[in-house]
Amino acid sequence: MIIRTLSTSECAKLLAANRLARLACAKDGRPYVVPIYCVYADSHLYAFSMPGKKIEWMRGNPMVSLQVHEGGERREWKSVVVDGRYEEMLDSVGRDHAWSQLSRHFDWWEPGGLKPVASEVSDHSPHVFFRISIEQMSGREAKE
Repeated sequence: MIIRTLSTSECAKLLAANRLARLACAKDGRPYVVPIYCVYADSHLYAFSMPGKKIEWMRGNPMVSLQVHEGGERREWKSVVVDGRYEEMLDSVGRDHAWSQLSRHFDWWEPGGLKPVASEVSDHSPHVFFRISIEQMSGREAKE
């Protein structure tokens, strides 16, 4: 097996080609990792969620890591790790931009818009649009 480092452009290409990622955040020295759907655009990763543990933790500590993995034949794989900063899209311009990036995919809203427990219907949307501002990324690839 050969392991090699991916270039920055190869890392960006892998991020752009995949939507499922694992997001890591921390609170009080405790880690939390959760799968999310996101979209890579203009050097950021855009995502959408209902309020909950990950949003609460990222609001308290905006430093996060995110990993995207792509499997291949047998033991082959590619992986990118991003270190960045959580940024909530609070104004309508930011939310509209995040929505425009996410809505390029037909099922963009499902993972972030659904919770295991039904919530009460209200007049305003509790949905949170956010992005990860990429500060550093690195990647590896394994080939037979």
